[in-house]
Amino acid sequence: MSNKQIIAVAGATGAQGGGAARAILADPDSGFAVRALTRNPTSPAAKELAALGAEVVRADYDDEPTVHKALEGAYGAFFVTNFWAHGSAAKETEEINALVRAAETAGLRHVVWSALEDTRELLPLDDSRMPVLQDKYNVPHFDAKGEGNELFRQAGVPTTFLNTTFFFQGFVQAFAPKRAEDGVLTLTMPLEDGKLLSGVDVADIGRTAHAILKGGEQFIGSTIGLAGDHLTGAQYAEKLGAVLGEPVRFQSVPYDVFRALDVPAAEEIANMFQYYGDFDQEFTGARDLNRLREINPALKNFDAWLAENASRIEVS
Repeated sequence: MSNKQIIAVAGATGAQGGGAARAILADPDSGFAVRALTRNPTSPAAKELAALGAEVVRADYDDEPTVHKALEGAYGAFFVTNFWAHGSAAKETEEINALVRAAETAGLRHVVWSALEDTRELLPLDDSRMPVLQDKYNVPHFDAKGEGNELFRQAGVPTTFLNTTFFFQGFVQAFAPKRAEDGVLTLTMPLEDGKLLSGVDVADIGRTAHAILKGGEQFIGSTIGLAGDHLTGAQYAEKLGAVLGEPVRFQSVPYDVFRALDVPAAEEIANMFQYYGDFDQEFTGARDLNRLREINPALKNFDAWLAENASRIEVS
């Protein structure tokens, strides 16, 4: 490991960090070694990474000295924060600050930061089309990450901003087709008819981050919008039906109706989909599939993801 440059992978036992760690470990010619950062180095997922050749170390965003120690001697890093672990934009901002301070202290030469757009750049808070959440956000888990971009810039951390999007994995459970009263499988989403929804395989975040780190300095300072496909709700439904063996229809739920549902984070999810819908040209336009496949030729479109994951979709 000593002759390889160390990439510190935050959240290495999660979906995004795990994808980054595995992508690097699977490429023996990358010149990189993985230092897997996790709150619990004794977890089964951590032990699995260790077995694959990663150096596993403890790093807890709430215990900042552990993050500083975990980055010592590293060349670069993949950083991600998990808003959904606590649901607080203020806490996520604290976590981002901890990562930025540690990266600056360690003198990292290249960070890939799993980010999202700050929706307030296109939708000011005084726009009445959606409720303001947590005092000063439209979509807290977007806006806190978007705000975090400036923290990396101000600290002078050499960073590539990798803006993610809706995960195809959302169709496995939360947005899996459900059988309606008339017996027809129905994909129900707060997405307007005809609007595009950019989606990505969560594992491609890590794979693309690996490609960016290999690409080196050419990507520092760049913002790269990531997606594997741009499809309408009806197109997603048609493709789901093809692999499930029976027709799936798409049903659009009005944003305000979804906000009122008794489901976790209903307001935030509805605001997110309204942002996707109201600004679909800007959002999908920032995600050039051809350019992305030049960076990561293995980037999966929805068909390729379905071919591997159709059996996991929990239809009810």
